[in-house]
Amino acid sequence: MTGRRVAVVTGAARGIGAATVRHLARDGWAVVAVDRCAADPDVPYPLAEPHRLDALAEEFADVRTVRADVRDAAALGSAVALAESEFGGLDAAVAAAAVIVGGAPVWEHTDTQWRTLLDVDVLGVAHLARAAVPALLRRPWPRSGRFVALASAAAHRGLWGLGAYCAAKHAVVGLVRGLACDLRDTGVGAVAVSPGSTRTDMLRATAGLYGLPGIDTLAEQQLTGRPLEPEEVADVVAWACSARSFAVTGSVLHADGGFTA
Repeated sequence: MTGRRVAVVTGAARGIGAATVRHLARDGWAVVAVDRCAADPDVPYPLAEPHRLDALAEEFADVRTVRADVRDAAALGSAVALAESEFGGLDAAVAAAAVIVGGAPVWEHTDTQWRTLLDVDVLGVAHLARAAVPALLRRPWPRSGRFVALASAAAHRGLWGLGAYCAAKHAVVGLVRGLACDLRDTGVGAVAVSPGSTRTDMLRATAGLYGLPGIDTLAEQQLTGRPLEPEEVADVVAWACSARSFAVTGSVLHADGGFTA
């Protein structure tokens, strides 16, 4: 076993996931970066390209990449196994993979839209927990493992045209709270991070759902007065992965620029 800390991050090819990989790697972590890196016919905007995932491994010697869909529980199990075999164990798992679909009232959301959101945004988190938590618990005592899931400001309020997405992100918060209770007295914690409007491809897709020409309008309700940068949210995620976050297990960190203030 090495002395460095080791993480698995999903949704790692771009946005908050990529910023988290870079933050952790610069802090000396070894990281297994996971992303689908392929188009999805049920998601109406382009997903990350493979070269964006590959760039992380080219930038950092201790980053390994895995192309996998979070809907594939076995593939996430393989990613965790890679972290243990390559780097000696696992100390944090970050569930950052998510998609957004909608743009219409809840009663007009299709079965396909519901299934896509629930399978990726909720079951994808559960699949990572099933794969990662046993590995986190395999670390010797005293341990300080962390499971971190990206929720959203949409997990705490309703948003027009995004009712199914709101429901999925509410479910992520409930999943994390239940997981934290199951992890009681183990030294492993679970926390959700809820970003606000952040300058990502997903936010640009959201602007498209609303027929907006750009993303700045989506940040008007934030006290920051501008969209957050992925790196600003990644700062919070990286802290949540650290041993210093012991006190916040079962909690939500609102990295939303004051959106829900």
